[in-house]
Amino acid sequence: MKAVILLSGGLDSSTTLYQALADGYECYPISFDYQQRHRKELNSAHLIAEKAGVSQHQVIKFDLTQWGGSALTDNNIDLPQERSLKEMSQDIPITYVPARNTIFLSFACAYAETMAAERVYIGVNALDYSGYPDCRPDYIQGMQEVFRLGTKQGREGNPIKIATPLIDLKKTEIIQLGNKLGVPWELTWSCYSNGDLPCGVCDSCRLRLAAFDELGLTDPVGYEVRG
Repeated sequence: MKAVILLSGGLDSSTTLYQALADGYECYPISFDYQQRHRKELNSAHLIAEKAGVSQHQVIKFDLTQWGGSALTDNNIDLPQERSLKEMSQDIPITYVPARNTIFLSFACAYAETMAAERVYIGVNALDYSGYPDCRPDYIQGMQEVFRLGTKQGREGNPIKIATPLIDLKKTEIIQLGNKLGVPWELTWSCYSNGDLPCGVCDSCRLRLAAFDELGLTDPVGYEVRG
């Protein structure tokens, strides 16, 4: 059994890779260099893939900075910092990259069909405070239909399944699952900045730190500021 895994190098996608391995799949991770502000995550993706013992880690390159529209693709837009969890939950944040998961899943679908893979794994999470529109169950259901209708494999009755093992989990539950699976947190990168260390104050860092703290655990990653 084969599966393509969307791997950013962060907490969620790394857990997803390890879950796919635990599910018995031969895993083909795919990462994306879209000139994002936090391109350091790609190094973590490489390290995670290597640690997990998977081969043929693909890195697809394209440039979304030519359009911008997000704090992750436009350096003139400031990253949100030191926001409370309540503030994060109020609106779709400026770190949302327009149609990013649609782009990612399209590449993954094409890659999966070339090798007759059964699944594409993506670590989306609907309970995350960020509230990204392309991380929600109705979006995944829509893309599943695209996979069915838009591929030879789907039209012949064997559509590639989009697997979302984390979609209904809290961040604390994802960490607990990752601990069970042996995810090497120290190699992961969740920060939206690109410094030598994770900043500790962006939304992603604060969500991650809050979850480790809630579990009474210490995040093994070093931070510039540990809230």
